[in-house]
Amino acid sequence: MRHVIGSASALGLALALALASSGSVQAAELKVGDKAPDFSLQGTDGKTYSLDQFKGKKGVVIAWFPKADTPGCTIECKSLKENGDALKPLGVAYFTASVDTPEDNKKFSDKLGLDYPILSDPTKSVAESYGVIGPRGFANRWTYYIDKDGTIKEIDKKIVTKSAGSDVAAKVKSLGLASR
Repeated sequence: MRHVIGSASALGLALALALASSGSVQAAELKVGDKAPDFSLQGTDGKTYSLDQFKGKKGVVIAWFPKADTPGCTIECKSLKENGDALKPLGVAYFTASVDTPEDNKKFSDKLGLDYPILSDPTKSVAESYGVIGPRGFANRWTYYIDKDGTIKEIDKKIVTKSAGSDVAAKVKSLGLASR
């Protein structure tokens, strides 16, 4: 009987190790001072954007949100639009981003009349490299501030959706990311 229990325990341990090693490897959490992972994502304006295209030219802000056409995301995206007059003169590239399809983000953008692109990452590969995927498979509401050299200057994990646009403008100024 002891041999059977020992074999079952060994089998359970082997199974647990196999399952643990077959899962995806979690990347180390990004922090201020790290190089931001490059990306190439389609925007709602039909263009493809990459971090590399802005290097040496301007800072980049990526405001990840969980799901297109949901209440909090609608408020956040509207706030960025409403603060476009404060954001555009700062000379940074700013985007919202989600793991929704380009089609879903386009419908959402058109519905709100957004004047900036939403980036789509339906494969979740970029979201995973930024560490924003939450336990339910959606992006966390986190905003990354990246300087023109591609270095992360700030990661804001406490977004107030209603004031997101003015908060981004203030943070860009305080971090010295404005290029104008």
